[in-house]
Amino acid sequence: MSAEIDETADIGRQRRSRYDDAAIVALAERQHGAVGRDQLAALGIGEGAIRYRLTCGRLYEIHRGVYAVGGRRLTVAGRRQAALLALGPAAVLSHRAAAAQWGLRRSEAVDVTVPRDRRAPSGVVVHRSILPADEITERGGFAVTTVSRTILDLAAIRPLHEVAKAADEAERLRLGDSLSLADVVARYPGTRGIRKVRAILTDARIGADVTRSELEDRFLRLVRRARLPRPQTNVLVETATRTYECDCVWREERLIVELDGHASHGTRRAYESDRERDRALNAAGWRTVRITWRQLHTDPESVRRDLRALLSSSRSTKPLT
Repeated sequence: MSAEIDETADIGRQRRSRYDDAAIVALAERQHGAVGRDQLAALGIGEGAIRYRLTCGRLYEIHRGVYAVGGRRLTVAGRRQAALLALGPAAVLSHRAAAAQWGLRRSEAVDVTVPRDRRAPSGVVVHRSILPADEITERGGFAVTTVSRTILDLAAIRPLHEVAKAADEAERLRLGDSLSLADVVARYPGTRGIRKVRAILTDARIGADVTRSELEDRFLRLVRRARLPRPQTNVLVETATRTYECDCVWREERLIVELDGHASHGTRRAYESDRERDRALNAAGWRTVRITWRQLHTDPESVRRDLRALLSSSRSTKPLT
């Protein structure tokens, strides 16, 4: 009788163990392979059961109180999840990790911001800051700093050209939040990296309010001063499938210049449409070049030089009749 009771109890323990293992796996699948001790306790899995699974290789300790399931090597997302679990519920991904989460740049760094000093777990860069609620959001299941706060944090640790590239990518992806980059600058006037963010904002304003006619006038003035042939403007160019209205056309040289203002070309849909249009015109034997107000404003000499070379090469490669 005693043996039967022991056998029944053993069967019960095995069933409980299988049930617990299934619960752990389900939790790990939602969290990129990482689980926390407190989460396991909430599932009814105590310290003894955790130690047993560590011993037999079902769990592998990553940080104190944080485990990978099955002893497998964690992905970058898993390492970031493990860092958040190790540093507590107030921890958020920030800096390079947040920028990667938003798709602004590639990085495998694990940057986490916490409101008070904490010892950094292995492989984790910990930043201390008390973040207002409007600078924290959720992205892909992770607590993460907002886009504007992320760019500010990047400016504190990365060079200007990298920060500017991230800001440009945020604009291209149409990522925004209730707190703009200008709002962040006003909120933190003396913080580290703020000059880089101000420079990015100043640069972004160049040409923001320029009309199409102003852009065209500036370009034609450049053509005239360079003593280059005057193009036809706002004319129709036919391809096998469509007819396009083009800004500036040199028909003999089969060269098209499109003048890109922010207002008409600054959206993601416009970006894709422009590339589709360029491809169709190129396939029809035209060369399409895009020139922006910023280029005309900040580096007109390069525009003149490149335009002269394009017109010259078009003439030299024109087939003999």
